Amino acid sequence: MDFTFTDDQLTFREAVSRFLMVEAVPEMLREIWETDSGRSPELRKSLAEQGLTALSVPEDCGGLGMDDVAWALMTQELGYYAIPDSLADAAYVATGLLNALPAGTAEREAWLGRIAEGSIRIAVDHPVNPLVADANPADLLLLANGDEVHAVPRSAVKVDSNASIDLSRRLGSVSWTPSAATLLAEGEAGRALWAQTLNRGALSVAGQLLGLAQRMLDLSVDYVAQRKQFGKPIGSFQAVKHHLADVATQIEFAKPVLYRAAYALAHQEAGVDARVSHAKLACGEAAWLAARKGIQVHGAMGYTWEVDLQMFMKRAWALDASWGDRGLHKSRVADAMLADGAALGPGHTFEE
Repeated sequence: MDFTFTDDQLTFREAVSRFLMVEAVPEMLREIWETDSGRSPELRKSLAEQGLTALSVPEDCGGLGMDDVAWALMTQELGYYAIPDSLADAAYVATGLLNALPAGTAEREAWLGRIAEGSIRIAVDHPVNPLVADANPADLLLLANGDEVHAVPRSAVKVDSNASIDLSRRLGSVSWTPSAATLLAEGEAGRALWAQTLNRGALSVAGQLLGLAQRMLDLSVDYVAQRKQFGKPIGSFQAVKHHLADVATQIEFAKPVLYRAAYALAHQEAGVDARVSHAKLACGEAAWLAARKGIQVHGAMGYTWEVDLQMFMKRAWALDASWGDRGLHKSRVADAMLADGAALGPGHTFEE
């Protein structure tokens, strides 16, 4: 099977990367973090103008109609530049959930249209997440009550803020009262929606973790090329080279796992749960390794506020436990591998 990205997907990624390179420098992110909301309406508006919020919204609702594979590229960029905004939760995770609702569901098309134009913030809850990201600044929250899916306006919920090791994350514990007026789906339909939402949330985090790993590697390579010891850049020492080569290898091994999971999710293949969990684990390992090796080559100063490495390192630590911890995802992979008649081996990577 020929599995390559389309010209449109690659061009869009390049455009977003060039934009974020200028508009999301670390100094600007620090300024955003220090505001009360921790969010920048101007940055969010600019991202919408770039088309990022419209990426997976259907064309008949004003979007671009791209799928999960395109988001596997975009989430890497959001991670690489440590965007202080749960944009992927609204533009990807929430959009996927709303797309799956039956046509004619009250306000479905209106919400999707507003997502495309970037005029609405949506926070997404899930039973695997004890806290809801961006619940405070959200206009609308998609919340779980057992198998039920509810769309609740911000005015109808109480949010208790909860601090995170990552200062860019705005987490909250949500209290609310379910009602028939907010119900979107229940029963088997609700369970299916939440299952898809978990996969999209985990895949979104996996892509961001991979982008974070790459950024930490790049920062470490840049640092060891400049830092000198015994009159030589420390990057010339073999032990340092080995540390960073291990990170580069881990990143390259994680990429095809992420892309295969995105393909499986886009085509609703059997076994998609295990593929998504594998991607979350592989990308998480790459990010943890990049953080650990980055600290080793930077020394203790890598933890300090003034050094950019700590921004990406703390984001990786925080995201690793979101949308399912390692135990949950290892269990899903184990269930698939140990099932009777499990299709294992290279011949089953793609169907002929």
